[in-house]
Amino acid sequence: MRKCKMCKEKISGRIDKIFCSNYCKSDYHVKLRRVNSLATYHIDKILHRNRSILLEILGKSAQKKKINKKILDEKKFNFSYVTSFGLNSKNKMYHYVYDFAWIKFSSNEILIVRVS
Repeated sequence: MRKCKMCKEKISGRIDKIFCSNYCKSDYHVKLRRVNSLATYHIDKILHRNRSILLEILGKSAQKKKINKKILDEKKFNFSYVTSFGLNSKNKMYHYVYDFAWIKFSSNEILIVRVS
């Protein structure tokens, strides 16, 4: 006997059905979205802050800029949170934050690049 994923009531109808009613199905997905939202809220906030910091430093029109790492440290840039990684032609690791990327040249130098 099949039981509803939410209320554990008996399910009748199609064999692949997992909810007994539209209410249970809707309630399940609302709760799932809430759990996902809570889990990702903190990470999204850090990523958006990192992007804002990179935009502030690079400005509206510049394509790239080399800066001292100390500037990012002072603005509390979180180096641990990125959206993806990539390698350039010299096998240096690019760290992407949405439409920006940064690459570490030394312990003190960071290159910020706007990705088109």
